[in-house]
Amino acid sequence: MDLLQLSKTQTLISRFNKEKYNYMKTLLTLTLALLSFFSMAQIPQSPGGGSRSSMPVTTIDGNGKISGTVVDEESNAPVEFATVALHDAATDKVVNGTVADGKGKFTITKIEDGTYNVVISFIGYETQTISKLKIEGKDNDLNVGTIKLSTGSKVLNEVVVEGKKDLIEERVDRTIYNAENDATAKGGDATDVLKRVPLLSVDMDGNVSLRGSSNIMVLINNKPSTIMASSVADALKQIPADQIKTVEVITSPSAKYDAEGSGGIINIITKKNTLEGLNLNINAGAGYRGSNLGLNGNYRRKNMGFSLGGWGRANYNINGNFENSQLISGSQERQTIQRGENRGNGLFGNYSLGWDYDINKKNTLAASVRYGVRNNNSYQDNLERLTIVDGVAQPSNLSDNKTLNGSGTVDANFTYTHYFTKPQQELSVLASFSRNDRNNDFFTTNYSGSSVLNQFKNENDGINEEITIQADYQMPIGTTQIFETGVKQIQRVVTSNFTTLSDLDADGFYETVSSNSNQLNYNQDVSSAYASYTYAAKNGYSLKGGVRYEYTTINAFTRTESDIDIPEYSVVVPSINASRRLKNGNTVKLSYNRRIQRPSIQFLNPNKQQNNNALNQTIGNPVLDPEFTDNYEVGYTTFIKGVSLNFSGFYRNSNNAIQSLRTFSGDTIVTRYANIGKEEAYGTSLFVNVNLGKLTLSGGGDVFYNVLDNNVPNPDDRASNEGWVYSGRLFGGYTLEKGWALQMFGFYRGKRVQLQGEQGGFGFYSLAVRKDFANKKGSIGLGLENFLAESITIRNETKTNSITQTGFTTQNNLGFRINFSYTIGKMSFDNQPRRRRSINNDDMKDGGDGGADMGNMGGGNMGGGQRGGGMPAGVRPTAPATTNTNTPAVDPAAVVNAEGKWTYTLETPQGASNGTLTIIKDGETYKGTIVSTRSPKETALSSVVLNGNELTVTYEVSFGGNTASIEMKGVITGDEMEGKITMGQFGSFPMKGKRGE
Repeated sequence: MDLLQLSKTQTLISRFNKEKYNYMKTLLTLTLALLSFFSMAQIPQSPGGGSRSSMPVTTIDGNGKISGTVVDEESNAPVEFATVALHDAATDKVVNGTVADGKGKFTITKIEDGTYNVVISFIGYETQTISKLKIEGKDNDLNVGTIKLSTGSKVLNEVVVEGKKDLIEERVDRTIYNAENDATAKGGDATDVLKRVPLLSVDMDGNVSLRGSSNIMVLINNKPSTIMASSVADALKQIPADQIKTVEVITSPSAKYDAEGSGGIINIITKKNTLEGLNLNINAGAGYRGSNLGLNGNYRRKNMGFSLGGWGRANYNINGNFENSQLISGSQERQTIQRGENRGNGLFGNYSLGWDYDINKKNTLAASVRYGVRNNNSYQDNLERLTIVDGVAQPSNLSDNKTLNGSGTVDANFTYTHYFTKPQQELSVLASFSRNDRNNDFFTTNYSGSSVLNQFKNENDGINEEITIQADYQMPIGTTQIFETGVKQIQRVVTSNFTTLSDLDADGFYETVSSNSNQLNYNQDVSSAYASYTYAAKNGYSLKGGVRYEYTTINAFTRTESDIDIPEYSVVVPSINASRRLKNGNTVKLSYNRRIQRPSIQFLNPNKQQNNNALNQTIGNPVLDPEFTDNYEVGYTTFIKGVSLNFSGFYRNSNNAIQSLRTFSGDTIVTRYANIGKEEAYGTSLFVNVNLGKLTLSGGGDVFYNVLDNNVPNPDDRASNEGWVYSGRLFGGYTLEKGWALQMFGFYRGKRVQLQGEQGGFGFYSLAVRKDFANKKGSIGLGLENFLAESITIRNETKTNSITQTGFTTQNNLGFRINFSYTIGKMSFDNQPRRRRSINNDDMKDGGDGGADMGNMGGGNMGGGQRGGGMPAGVRPTAPATTNTNTPAVDPAAVVNAEGKWTYTLETPQGASNGTLTIIKDGETYKGTIVSTRSPKETALSSVVLNGNELTVTYEVSFGGNTASIEMKGVITGDEMEGKITMGQFGSFPMKGKRGE
């Protein structure tokens, strides 16, 4: 379970006037949990616990005792739970501490002989210090009498309790990267974020692969988008890093997901604010290679909310150089050498509008529209080409190339969800429309000396449209089973219009080359249905299985071919995930799934597609069949003294894979595609997370062996290759005092094995420092990238029986940037948080984090590496946290209903405290409120997580500018609950609850 990691920051509390003082007195009835936390937080602690002093806390154990009573100076009323800290008078080290009880009385025992200072403090009061109290010999029992605390302008320490997830979380079917916790990607785009995600690899062009496979499905908030259809690499540049909450790498998708993506699924979850109020967030950054500006506003009132956002980014100073050589062996031996300079720039934008409305407790509506724009330009300057035929050099050629790549994308979604009376029974209907308009134009200017010889240009306009209607239904069966089913219809319309024009006289008048111009119209309909079943046994075993059926029809034609015969096809895609949670908290999992990879437009388009290398052309194949891939995976997760370790092994097999065939025509290499390949990969992934107080370290790597074969009987075209592929990454973070923090990131990707050659490896690293403002409403940061070397060089090699290509590309990646963010306005939990749910593809009912609006139940890391809520080393409380050995055992596989009104009793050293916990089921999400005898004001829960039969809730209490977070955790047995409430660093106390009518 991902526990809240408690940390302290220093701030100033302004002077309390008389009205504030009276108000503070009414708040002295806050819960013991809150006050105990503040009490201990006022005591300077060791560095590991967020200390104010650099010296370690010393544990003492003697026969001395100091006691007294703390009262209000004006009213003489007891100051309940005031902090009493015992300092060594010589070193000022904290050696012990306690809190006053309900009558203001306190006692510190087991004090060794020595001289001490007693420091008494409480929020809203001036701190009082009683100096040089001596404990020695028989004079070891001191009563300091009545200590009166007064209000004033004393500077106090504010305690801010921050719930922070692990940077990396492991689930039974996925790995989750919490991007919002990584400062090193601030000011970048989604490409910068994905470089940091375990199991993923991103090359210098932004192309993404999962365990070596580029056949992946990329979703945004659990939904597909045409923004990804033409180019994933370009699409990722439109998504700002600052708006990404998490990235889910789903290696074993369930039947509820589309069958697309043979390598797996990447689900990018963006941030959405679901609190009450109005705010505006400003994000800006400027750097050597890029700048960004973003504005995001949120407004919510009662059962309706709106969000409006805009983000833009400019890329510049992207430059480098390249050189390649290709040797063609035929009737003549032709060698061509090219060298030149690269540069590029781009403008990217992303604008969104969201709306959600709670009709009533059982019916909700949500809608959103997003528009993304891209203008990405790349240039090749002074491209020199030298050709050698049978050892004789030909006249060289000089040219300039320019590629203009632009697009606009609209995504619109509408969701209706109905919740039945029975918990976890619900029906959701989703309708979406997505359209991408793209142009990819290529220009070439050839020179003879300083004069223009001729000019050519290719214009490629494309449209990709998708309409989706989806319905999902889920129903619990008893307490250990869940059944899910659904249907989906996707209609895709793709058009690609390709035109080549030439200006042979260089007079500015272009003529169409009809032999190299065409248009592809490609219509695809996918109808699907699925059924999924989950069984969670009470002994820790869980089984999640399902099957998905998809039927695909395709209609395609060009200007020259009225009807391209493409057969209809169907596919049955099974999936199964099994896991076993061991008694020691470790987890073992096994999974199998079958995936399909339909060819994208770049593989289908029969028009000649020319890139910025004039010697390479690509021609697609519209009659390609889909690929089918079988995936097997085994995983093991363990935790050793604060270190979390995840190990997984996998095997992937693809037959009928789409692979390229390279042939040559003169100096030009032509690439075509066919279903001729066989691909196998088997390997392992390892991830380690270590928490050492203020220092966190996370790292891991992927190693697998790749086997590629094109199965072509013609020996001239026969090709195969195999070899090891590896990559690794390392994160580090250190929290400093007064809002300062450091983070670092490093990544290295080894060479890639390709069917006809290999691609060289490269590395990337960054360092960031951030300063949070005292009011926590903003921050400023500085990031450095690849600051030890100005450029990165990647070498590539392609070999066939008749073609040999070698070359390198150098890209300047030295960069720095300054980031600034600030929030205007305030969002609060004055009303219950609205955690919207749209169609949620996560069939794992174990708290999988799908984002705040995607049915997330709190996102706790089941057995996560971070541990919080413990006592600071060496600090001995008056009443240590107790453990009830008769508490029912936690069973993550159990299925229980947490909804209802729970009356609970909390046992503390100062006596019992009662309260009422109200839990409401909202789709897959729980929410609720809490009221106690010490805090009669109803408080909304900020997090509710149900893991099997264990319920964990957290809530925040604020007053006088101070905020603290309390955690309640209990095991549910029928209508009873038993567990504990954790008071930050001060400890935990037993709790029992009972569900009423």
